[in-house]
Amino acid sequence: MSPPAPSPASAGSATGLHIRLKAQAADGSVRWLEHAELSQVEATRRAVAAGFKVLAIETARPARSAATSGKTRFPLLLFTQELLALLEAGLNLTEALATLMTKERQPLARAVLCEVLQALREGRNFSEVLAAMPQHFPEVYAATVRASERTGDLPQALARYIAYQVQFDTLRKKLASAAIYPLMLLAVGGFVTLFLLGYVVPRFSAVYESSGREMPWMSTVLLGFGKAIHTHWQVALTGLVTVLGGGAWALSQPPIRARLVGGVLRLPGLAGRADEFRLARFYRAVSLLLAAGIALPRAMGMVTGLLGPAQQPRLAQARAAVEQGQMLSSALLGAGLASPVAESLIKVGERSGALADMLERTARFQDEDFSRWVDWASRLLEPVLMAVLGLVIGTVVVLMYMPIFELAGSL
Repeated sequence: MSPPAPSPASAGSATGLHIRLKAQAADGSVRWLEHAELSQVEATRRAVAAGFKVLAIETARPARSAATSGKTRFPLLLFTQELLALLEAGLNLTEALATLMTKERQPLARAVLCEVLQALREGRNFSEVLAAMPQHFPEVYAATVRASERTGDLPQALARYIAYQVQFDTLRKKLASAAIYPLMLLAVGGFVTLFLLGYVVPRFSAVYESSGREMPWMSTVLLGFGKAIHTHWQVALTGLVTVLGGGAWALSQPPIRARLVGGVLRLPGLAGRADEFRLARFYRAVSLLLAAGIALPRAMGMVTGLLGPAQQPRLAQARAAVEQGQMLSSALLGAGLASPVAESLIKVGERSGALADMLERTARFQDEDFSRWVDWASRLLEPVLMAVLGLVIGTVVVLMYMPIFELAGSL
C-alpha cells in the first residue's frame, strides 16, 4: 500500500533537508531514493512502506533555501522544453521525468524533479504536484497542465507555455541589452572623473600653490577637493568600494530590487509604458489559459499578479462585469485596461469565437509597440548621457586650467 501523499502544509513544515537513501528493493536491486523537504524519519518511513530496505542515509544542503536566497532558481523554461521533447519522442510522463532527473547536475533542479517523480509514483496528479510547489511552478503553469489532463494533450499545453515564456524572455533580454551601453558609459565616465579628481587635479594644485597667485574660488574648491581625495585616498577608496558593494548587494536581494524597479517605473514617462508592458503579459497569459480550456473569469483571476497595484482593482472590476454577462472587450475598456486597438481585436475574437488567438495577437501588437519605444529611448538616452558626462569632465578640465588662462591674459 502506498504511503499517503504529503500535503503542501506538511511539506512547508518539514526540516528542509535533502535526503538520499540507499535502499534495497524486494528483488534485491539497490537504488538511491531522493527526498526534498522531508526529515530522515519521514523519508525512511516512506521507503519502508514502499517495500524497500534502507541501507544508508545521506543528507545534503537544503534545496529550497538556495531558491529562496535568490541565488538559484529552478530552470522552468528549460525543463519544459526538455520535457516536451521527451514526450514527443514517445516517452510517458514518468519515464521523461526520470530521464531528466538522471541527467540533471544542478542540486536544486535534481531535488525538485525527485520530489515530483516521487509524488507521481505515489499516485498523485502531475498538476496537483506542481500546484504544491508554487515557488518553482507558477499558478498559470499548474493550471495549464491541469487543463491538459482533462483533454489528454499535455505536449500541446507545454508548447503553448513555452511560446508564452519565450515571448516574455525575448522582450526582457531586449530591455537588458538596451541598458548595458548606458551603464557602461556611466561607469567609464565615473572612473575618468575620479582619475581627474584624484590624480591630475592634485598635481595642478601643487603648481598653483607654488606660484603664489590668487585663484578663482571655483578652481580653489575643485583643487581642494581633489587634494583631499589624493591625501586620503584610502578613505575614498574604502567609501567607493563600500558604495559599490552595498549597491551590488542591494540589487542581489529580490525584495530590494523589486522596490527599486517599482520606484523607477513610477517615474513620469515610464509609468504608462510599464502599464502597457504588464497589459501585454496579461493578454498573453489569459490567451494561454483560454486555449487550455480555463473559463474566462477564472483565467482573469489567476493572472491578477501580472498587473501593477493600480491595475489590479480595475481588473477585479472587469472580472465582475464579465461574470455578470458583459463582453470582455467592453469590460476591459470600461476598466481602462484596453486601448482602442486592443478593444477592436478582442471584439473580432468574440465574434469569431477565437478569443484566445486575438488576445495573443493583441499582446504581440503591444509588444512590438513597446519594442519600438525601447529602441527610441535607448537611441535618445545614449547621446544625452554622453553630453552629460562630457559636460562634467569638461567642467573639471576648465576649472583646472582657468588659473592658467587668467595668467596668460595678464601677460
